[in-house]
Amino acid sequence: MAKKKAKKTLPKKASVKTQIQIGKEVWPLERDVLFRPDRMKYVRKLIKPEGCVFCKAAKAEVSFETLCVYKSKHSMVVLNKFPYNSGHVLVLPLRHCGDLLKLSEEEFRDLQDTIRLTMKALNEAYEPGGMNVGLNHGAVAGAGIPEHLHYHMIPRWAGDLNFFPLIAETKVLVESLEQTYEKLWSILKK
Repeated sequence: MAKKKAKKTLPKKASVKTQIQIGKEVWPLERDVLFRPDRMKYVRKLIKPEGCVFCKAAKAEVSFETLCVYKSKHSMVVLNKFPYNSGHVLVLPLRHCGDLLKLSEEEFRDLQDTIRLTMKALNEAYEPGGMNVGLNHGAVAGAGIPEHLHYHMIPRWAGDLNFFPLIAETKVLVESLEQTYEKLWSILKK
């Protein structure tokens, strides 16, 4: 007598009724998918903007359209368009420069002061348990836009690397870019 394989019914969603069979030969390949087709253009570099996106933001006013949330004399803070965590921002010089050693002393000091100010703002806005602050210096080091150096500042919490990104390969963000912008702008504008 052959055994029947058990079928697992997924919880019913708004308009989707799906049944899938989970067996040893399938798991862990089955997973929920968070579709982000807009990210493909970024990953594959299918759309290459004319000029530097950071320089465009540097020349414009602080606004959500440019994702620039703050400017100092020589630096600015820009939301990461594809954040790893809520509150993920980039801190960079206004001047188009891909080499930290080619910044003037004044530009370098202003950049460091802006990093510190941004950390204070992120702490006030999010109360994270920690913070990743990093610079990928050059294309070989992983810089996505190596011609215009930029520090990543990412708030972190205990447990924010839960099973979603590790097993389900899905990252859950608790707020939209608009909410992040408003939260940080209201602090940095002071």
